Amino acid sequence: MSQNQLTNKDSIIHLIELYLSKWKLILVCLLIAFAIAFLKIRYSTFLYQASATIKLKEDENSRSLSEISSLQNGGLGGSALPNVVDEIEVIKSRSIITQVVKELKLNTTIYVTGKVKKEEVYSNPPVSINFFMSDSILQNLSASLYIKIISAQKYELSRVNTNKLFEFDDGGTTTHSFGEKVKASFGEFVLTPNIGIYGSSPNSFVEINISPVHSVVESYLSAIQIGTTEKSNVIKLSINQSIKEKARLILNKVIEKYNEDVIKDKEKIVQITSDFITNRLNVVSNELEQVDFTAENLQQNNRLTALGSQSNIFLESEREIGNRINQTSNQLQLAEFMNDEINNDNRESDFLPADIGITDSNVSQITNNYNELVSRRNQVLKNSSDKNPTVVKLNNQIDALKGNLNQSIENIISTNKITLNNLNRENSRIRGQIYNAPTKERQFKSIERQQGIKESLYLYLLQKREETAITLGMSSANAKVIDLAYTSDSPIAPKNKIIYLSAMLIGLFIPISLIYVKDLIDTKIHTKEDVQRLIKAPFIGDIPKGEGKLQVVKKVDYSPKAEAFRIIRTNVDFMLQKNDHPCKVIFVTSTTAQEGKSHTTTNLASSFSYSEKKVLLIETDIRVPRVNDYLKITPKKGLTDFISDKSLSIKDVTISVPDNPFLDVIPSGTIPPNPAELLMSDRVNYLFDNAKKDYDYIVVDTAAVGLVTDTLLISDHADIFIYVVSANNIDKRQLHVAQTMYEEKRLPNMVTLLNGSVKKKGYGYGYGNNPTRKKKWYHFKN
Repeated sequence: MSQNQLTNKDSIIHLIELYLSKWKLILVCLLIAFAIAFLKIRYSTFLYQASATIKLKEDENSRSLSEISSLQNGGLGGSALPNVVDEIEVIKSRSIITQVVKELKLNTTIYVTGKVKKEEVYSNPPVSINFFMSDSILQNLSASLYIKIISAQKYELSRVNTNKLFEFDDGGTTTHSFGEKVKASFGEFVLTPNIGIYGSSPNSFVEINISPVHSVVESYLSAIQIGTTEKSNVIKLSINQSIKEKARLILNKVIEKYNEDVIKDKEKIVQITSDFITNRLNVVSNELEQVDFTAENLQQNNRLTALGSQSNIFLESEREIGNRINQTSNQLQLAEFMNDEINNDNRESDFLPADIGITDSNVSQITNNYNELVSRRNQVLKNSSDKNPTVVKLNNQIDALKGNLNQSIENIISTNKITLNNLNRENSRIRGQIYNAPTKERQFKSIERQQGIKESLYLYLLQKREETAITLGMSSANAKVIDLAYTSDSPIAPKNKIIYLSAMLIGLFIPISLIYVKDLIDTKIHTKEDVQRLIKAPFIGDIPKGEGKLQVVKKVDYSPKAEAFRIIRTNVDFMLQKNDHPCKVIFVTSTTAQEGKSHTTTNLASSFSYSEKKVLLIETDIRVPRVNDYLKITPKKGLTDFISDKSLSIKDVTISVPDNPFLDVIPSGTIPPNPAELLMSDRVNYLFDNAKKDYDYIVVDTAAVGLVTDTLLISDHADIFIYVVSANNIDKRQLHVAQTMYEEKRLPNMVTLLNGSVKKKGYGYGYGNNPTRKKKWYHFKN
């Protein structure tokens, strides 16, 4: 396994141990997150989704328009049929939603305040409210009524929130009887109770909110979702509401109002056709009456009573031409009627009469397409203006179709006139051949022919009027309901599983991310592993953090600190077992001050002395001496005095520690102005050479190598260098000094030691009569 793999593995193990050490914090965060999730679900309003499915009926005219639109688009298919897209816009139109809001009274909402939350009641409210004001005022009203039911006969009315639109004449809270007319600034109203319904019992709180219709319409325009499948006439409507029945009623009412709107448009076209036929029927009736009157006068004046006996003079060819003249005149008359209707600018509607009897199929097709476009334009104009691009485009298409229709009618008129003239000439030629027919009888026959033409047209218009009358009452809805509105039993929001899953993720993410970031930005040394990752020198042990300052271990001491120094003492002996010198010199140093270097030196020297070995403790940190404070001694002279005054002997600066015959100390002495130069003296070599003869161990407290060079000046006297690293104190970036010292071997036989470490639960020193104090389970720090 490579070094990088080992490092990654150690990092992962470190993170896992770090998170496990903070399991209590993570657990608390999870509990808090789940508690918040529970409260959210508890106090949230549940939403249910209602959905309905309809299918648009497509007639021949709509299919023809769709095919024309498809050709105009280059034959490329869209996401939905053009007719479906238009009808979806009609269903979502403001006019239809406004009708739904008004009929279902959606602008008035009633809430019952329960123990947990406020709930809306729609179908069976605890009270009913009736206003004595016009609909125009009520539809723009914005007010709130707060009711406390006192009994089945009385209630208390108040204003919880300040609202200028709603103020009682006397202000504040008032008590009223149910059925009593109450006066407010916006008008009068009456409340009636619905006894036995949820929220109608005494001490119940009811809130009534009245909102403007236009604002409610805006909310439902966005709430109602309408979708369709590709190239399909099937439309699906859906809405999310807190009340199941309310959601179903809204969708069903939208479909109902849409169908009513379509039926009105169809009936409008039929009504226009019926009016057109009625008007023309009156004209033809007057003309027929005039022809009958003329025939009657001709018969009376010329005594033409035996017309049946003269029928044999008419040839079969004359009958045939007569019939053709009748048909041509009929078509010519209908075409002229249609032409007058097209060019009439005083018509009440843009619709044209459809299927009036003109035999030209092109005219019928163009008329139907024209009416379809007018209907679609009127639907769009209900919620838009004339400047809407869609309206402009439809107007252009309407004008184009109207021009085409006008041209076709004129062609029909021209063609029928030519045909009629030809037939009349042919008829005159045949009649001329009947040379023996009386002139007056021929005149009567001409009148009779005109009478037949008017009669046939009159009967035809009567038939068409009956057909339109029947059609007027048989207009079918445009939308076929496939599935009525249905509401699912389970709410779509809030989703309990998703909320709890989110709570768990958030409850884990927040503490884990905080722990990770804290560990990421933490540059302090905390554990043995931290030291070993940064310094490759051997590690001989760690010293637990003590509870007091200047604490020195005792001979009979079973504390974790005493056990730690015994382990270190054993490890030092193991490291120096190949050393043939009778006296072992141990140097103790660190990177910076305040890392526990003097503390380690004092306790390590004491630990060696308790094994009845002769130990000398020399304090060479002559800049900031601390050994005197630990051992509670007050020397007069020390190391600096010995170096500077050659008349002093080693015994003159050596002090025996009270109650410890195996431990002697050479304190730092007077603090000099030139410590580095002083340590370069030969007297230092003399000191170590002679002290080795009298002691088993010499433990030297040196200056911090990261601050001064004092220690490096005397480092060649050491058999082993103990490099002290302070836990939770020194920055990791400062340990490059120690690693450099180790790599360059500037400190002989260098080993590392962690001072002030915090033992994890389940580890450490558990032997002896003074075990570590047990912590409470809720303490987060290990």
